[in-house]
Amino acid sequence: MKALPNIKVLDLTRVLAGPYCTMILGDLGADVIKVEAPGGSDDTRKWGPPFIANESAYYLCTNRNKRALTINLRTVQGRNIIKKLVKSSDVIIHNFKTGAMEKWGLSYEELSQINEQLIFCSISGFGETGPLKGQPGYDAMIQAMGGLMSITGSKESGPTKVGVAVADLSAGLYATIAILAALNERNNSGKGQKIDISLFDTQIAMLANVASNYLISGKVPELHGNEHPNIVPYQPFHTKDGQLVVAVGNDTQFEKLCQVIGLDSLLADSRFATNAKRLENREELLNILKETILNWKKADLHEKLVGAGIPSGPIQNVKEVFEHPQTSERNMVVKAAFPNQESVSLVGSPLKMSRTKISVERHPPKAGEHTEEILTEHGFSEEEIALLKKENVI
Repeated sequence: MKALPNIKVLDLTRVLAGPYCTMILGDLGADVIKVEAPGGSDDTRKWGPPFIANESAYYLCTNRNKRALTINLRTVQGRNIIKKLVKSSDVIIHNFKTGAMEKWGLSYEELSQINEQLIFCSISGFGETGPLKGQPGYDAMIQAMGGLMSITGSKESGPTKVGVAVADLSAGLYATIAILAALNERNNSGKGQKIDISLFDTQIAMLANVASNYLISGKVPELHGNEHPNIVPYQPFHTKDGQLVVAVGNDTQFEKLCQVIGLDSLLADSRFATNAKRLENREELLNILKETILNWKKADLHEKLVGAGIPSGPIQNVKEVFEHPQTSERNMVVKAAFPNQESVSLVGSPLKMSRTKISVERHPPKAGEHTEEILTEHGFSEEEIALLKKENVI
């Protein structure tokens, strides 16, 4: 048994935010139908190398546990297929430019007339209201406009983006949360609703404590590099043989840190007695800690800190992450069957559930791989399918 049995999702998204959302729904057991134009229209299929069986690694990362259907939405027949599938769907999700679904006669208002229980989720750069509605949004520009780049990086580097598309990924997560909430609410009301997810809104929300600091103090946040705006010490330190992140979250942990590294004298220094004082005297404290920690070997210090209950960890590259026994124990690499390949390695799901377990039931599909299967399920005859193919509708 899966967590979302009998939930049917029409996925009209591409690239990252939408496909990430629908992959999570698929992992949870929803029947996700990935809709693309004939030949495939998800740009990420070509975002490589690396490739495996002519599909990019990028595409593979967000498209497992889906079936694939190709439809030309620029044709009346294609849009009519969507309307027919909507009758038995629980969710439809798209990330077309604002206004595209309305232009095609596939707006929430029109589709909800066909199925009043339909949950309609739109993901866009700036949402469906406001002066920037309709403008395209890609992750890097959203990180810039949403404030994230202004607090990421050091004074030396200047503003930098995060190394993975966090605006897209967080938008996908928020979309998933909203869809699950709407499905639950539907159990009481019997009605669907429209969800409007914006990458811009999501990025602002993800500023979290940094945004709160600004709203309360009025002070514009600065670049802190790998340091924390509210906690000291909370950053990487250089050791004899590499860098180790030390994350001290309270005064007790600071006391233990001083004891571990032989700086008990700091405990009597009023400049460092509380976190607020340590923030006030950040530079003085860090100069002392850096000089002392530089005399330690990374592994030795890490072992001592962990033993004392102080959060710490080495900066690992991706190879080291996937070779770590914790990664293996947590099943964060899974194997999936793949056409013309023995298998393909995918990142596992972080969702660990005791009864409704996550598993890879379907490989990331080829464009249109299940078109005939899906249309047959929805009452199309062999003759109708053949005609749709001939007319380049599917």
